[in-house]
Amino acid sequence: EKIISILIYIIIIPIIIFNLTIMIKSYINPTEIPDFFGLKSFVIVSESMESTIMKGDAIFIKKVNQDELKINDIISFHNKDEIITHRIVKVIEENGKTKYITKGDNNRREDKEHITYEKIEGVYQFKISGFGKIVELLKDKITLIILLIILVLISLVQVKKKKKRLRRKEKRYEYNKKCNSLKYSNKQNK
Repeated sequence: EKIISILIYIIIIPIIIFNLTIMIKSYINPTEIPDFFGLKSFVIVSESMESTIMKGDAIFIKKVNQDELKINDIISFHNKDEIITHRIVKVIEENGKTKYITKGDNNRREDKEHITYEKIEGVYQFKISGFGKIVELLKDKITLIILLIILVLISLVQVKKKKKRLRRKEKRYEYNKKCNSLKYSNKQNK
């Protein structure tokens, strides 16, 4: 029972901290994608990077300096109103500016638009397979409220159980005390 409640705390508390951090950062700076200790998370919604990254995977990226970007890096970047995650296949100089040509591993052709550093959100760090649906659910405010309620309920149940155990201990102590005093008085009467 204690192990289960500890596991729940280990899972729920970091999720709540993560969500609160993301929510606060998104309110403070609504034009930027919020990060958590430098990591940003995205859910893959297409099959363009399969079999490296599957649709429904949660990926985590980190912003890097421009001089750290290289061919074969998987990057997430802005393309109009969406974020795309593809691999850098070429680096070119165009009008004195470095541009990156990208391609999805599962696509036949390179992407039409050449990406500048300013459009890059970050470089792929790791993924959690199939975790995208859960991540999307956890970003929801209602889910956060439900998790907080669950955490409070678990805490209340534990407090109630501890009080009950304490009362039982006190009763046992009083009972033992009575029994010992009766034994002592019976010995004295003999």
